[in-house]
Amino acid sequence: MTQTMHAMVMDDFGEPDVFRQTELPRPEVPAQHVLIRVAASSVNPVDTKIRQGKLAAIAPTRPAILHGDVAGTIEAIGAEVEGLAVGDEVYACAGGVNGRQGALADFMLAEAALAAHAPQSIPLNDAAALPLVSITAWEALIDKARVQAGQKVLVFGGTGGVGHIGVQLAKWRGASVVATCSSKDKAEQLTMLGIEDIANYREESLDDIIQSRTGGQGFDVVFDTVGGENLQKAFAAARLNGTIVTTAARSTQDLSQMHAKGLSLHAVFMLIPMLHNIGTSHHGEILRQIASLVDDDQLRPLLDSQQFRFADVSKAHAYLESGLHSGKIILKHGFD
Repeated sequence: MTQTMHAMVMDDFGEPDVFRQTELPRPEVPAQHVLIRVAASSVNPVDTKIRQGKLAAIAPTRPAILHGDVAGTIEAIGAEVEGLAVGDEVYACAGGVNGRQGALADFMLAEAALAAHAPQSIPLNDAAALPLVSITAWEALIDKARVQAGQKVLVFGGTGGVGHIGVQLAKWRGASVVATCSSKDKAEQLTMLGIEDIANYREESLDDIIQSRTGGQGFDVVFDTVGGENLQKAFAAARLNGTIVTTAARSTQDLSQMHAKGLSLHAVFMLIPMLHNIGTSHHGEILRQIASLVDDDQLRPLLDSQQFRFADVSKAHAYLESGLHSGKIILKHGFD
């Protein structure tokens, strides 16, 4: 059994070409951890921001192995781990931030509480698209907004990484879902996901969306996956005493609408359990629920047609930053 592994690492913050391939010691497996033979990862905006140095405070020690999302097979298991065994196919968002190794390697050491059995009805590689975005959408709509059947829910950015999971979760909960998008192609993607009420914001004003879907009363829950100025649109779209959930609250906002309408505002930052070592088991619980929804044909990932190998991670980052992608970008295990 080899004691080393291939990995793509980052020595310094910078442009997508900062990654280099190297060999590192294969991790030992302490109690409450599993070693995953990595099959695939995916690219999330947080990965590019860590690489750029915009989130330097949460970056792993360099040379850093980035990327939190992982899908693969358990290679070894530490003491005190229950419910998982060597050979199990699993998925997780389990690293790529300070103190936790990322997925761009032959093997990834992961806290067992963060992992769950992968969905059986989709390829294992595709499961790597799900963890971060699914946990984020679940925390937003299920944990915080507590979306209920019959509620009217507006999701800004319906085909985005988090948004496309959010629309499916809200529909599963029995809500009446309106998803925004910017083009006919993206509207078709939402239709493929089972979303019937789609608003192209280039063709419909926000006032028109509120009037036509709610009679001008506003939505019970508004899920903002865009941030910035869009948070003001979320305040405008909510009904009196409504709920706003956002994944992007790093901005200065005028809260006068929030006060006048008695709104509740929640921010979601799904990395908190990994960064602060609290509540990690809840992420594993969410992923078990997500796997069941996938296998019950209630939820599926939206995948970009282009896929990359780990050796091509620089190209994958550049592609995400170009804005030309449509759906999650998968990176399959593979080195030069």
